[in-house]
Amino acid sequence: MQQRFQPFTRLAAVILLVIGCLIVLRPFLAAILFAAAITISSWPLYLRLLGKLRQRRTLAALVMSVGLTLLIIVPLALVTWNIAGNASDFYDQIKDGLGSGTLDPPAWLKDIPVVGEAAYTYLGKLLHSREELMNVAKNLLEPARRLLLGGGMVLGSGVAQVSLAVFVSFFLYRDGQAMLQALATGMNKLIGEQSVTVADTVSRTVRGVMYGLLGTALAQAVVAAIGFLIAGVPAVALLSVATFLFSLIPVGPPLIWGGATIWLFNQGSTGWAIFMFVWGMFVISGVDNVVKPVLISRGSSLPFILVLLGVMGGVLAFGFVGLFIGPTLLAVGLGLLRNWTGNAL
Repeated sequence: MQQRFQPFTRLAAVILLVIGCLIVLRPFLAAILFAAAITISSWPLYLRLLGKLRQRRTLAALVMSVGLTLLIIVPLALVTWNIAGNASDFYDQIKDGLGSGTLDPPAWLKDIPVVGEAAYTYLGKLLHSREELMNVAKNLLEPARRLLLGGGMVLGSGVAQVSLAVFVSFFLYRDGQAMLQALATGMNKLIGEQSVTVADTVSRTVRGVMYGLLGTALAQAVVAAIGFLIAGVPAVALLSVATFLFSLIPVGPPLIWGGATIWLFNQGSTGWAIFMFVWGMFVISGVDNVVKPVLISRGSSLPFILVLLGVMGGVLAFGFVGLFIGPTLLAVGLGLLRNWTGNAL
């Protein structure tokens, strides 16, 4: 009787152990998943670096971690500091301008067909009427400040998550080869001959999605920075990083270059505004249709709806790093499902 129930007892013990480990690691799960995705994506680079450093694993892992810090953490921290430092100043400047009645609606507003003249007249009346203006300001400015500060807090938590992910990635790099051997042995015992295929599908999918997401975002940020510099848009570094982040969201970059276009119109630079619109429409947004198919592998391509759900669900579940984790997890699941069904999907 005791031998008959022994397998169930072992299974229950294993399940309880796994649940306990997940509870302990739950606060760090997002950082661990992000670190795993980064490590898998950059593993070939790490192996080349390891060869050049004569198999000194600790030194190679340290170099990779420092590189990740310079590429990811430092720019993200600078953007967060900029937003947090300027949110209150921006709020105070707008509030003072509204209170003094010195603000005027943009001149280009009158050029909009049909509704432009009426909208310009109404806004002009509103901006120069202190009572109506303060009523509107009370309803809009405080939520706007909260939105800016909230965005800064999200980026701040993102800096913390990414910093922890880089710290974890150091150990994944250093001990990665031993972990791979143990993982291969465990997967072989669980799923048998299919373990090699599954491992290849997972690694290929993670690399494809990360290359596609990050490569496209970086390319869009670079061409956006060039356009901002040519058009004379201020805060090029901040807008470029914002373009990089918004590139991870479907239809995100137009929110950045579109805002720059409106700003140029508002400044009376109609020619540069038209240039910014054309540059954004055909160059910045066009990068997504050219670079992503080249970088992302065929087996890991995601439908638009899954990318959107992956980004939104990832942010809700994991915070800032969910921008990367969400689409990656869905791509891995879809890749495994395609492999299981013979690429029927």
